Amino acid sequence: MHGRGGGSRGGRFERGPFSMSWEIHGERHGGRHGRGDGGGRSRRMFDGGELRLVMLKLIADAPRHGYDLIREIETMTGGAYAPSPGVVYPTLTLLDEMGLIAEQQSEGSRKRFAATDEGRAHLAENADQVAALMARLTGLGVERQRVDRTSVRRAMGNLRMVLTGRLFDVSDETAHEIVALIDEVAQKIERLK
Repeated sequence: MHGRGGGSRGGRFERGPFSMSWEIHGERHGGRHGRGDGGGRSRRMFDGGELRLVMLKLIADAPRHGYDLIREIETMTGGAYAPSPGVVYPTLTLLDEMGLIAEQQSEGSRKRFAATDEGRAHLAENADQVAALMARLTGLGVERQRVDRTSVRRAMGNLRMVLTGRLFDVSDETAHEIVALIDEVAQKIERLK
């Protein structure tokens, strides 16, 4: 899509339950949830307005600086998503200019922000959306844990397939070595906490 001035930027289409958005030179491609086009580019977790609400909510919970926000979001998602500093710091500046957060005295060179009364009122006005966004973050963390456990089942299946294929054409000595390896791994797993 060509925007004004002839530059290709992207666009958005919405009609009823259908939505599509794209950015030619950005990250965003695809449908309703910003899913990628399979071309290896990462999808955007939030649009700008959504990320502003998430950051404002986290700052309202406890005064924070940019790095704290990145770490907190990454923790909530189990490491599946962390916004880049190139998105977080401009968003902090915007929230400050909007009067929704204000810089606090802090030690060191990092600017720490707290929510203003206007910021808390803005969160209250958008409470349903904020709750949905926070649920999306924690849901991503739960999904990440589920997927990680799926990899254990995949590894077990892989071991079973290798053993099934190898047990018929190995010597007794090799079979005993395989048994010893499996027993050793089982004991190590049992000792894990």
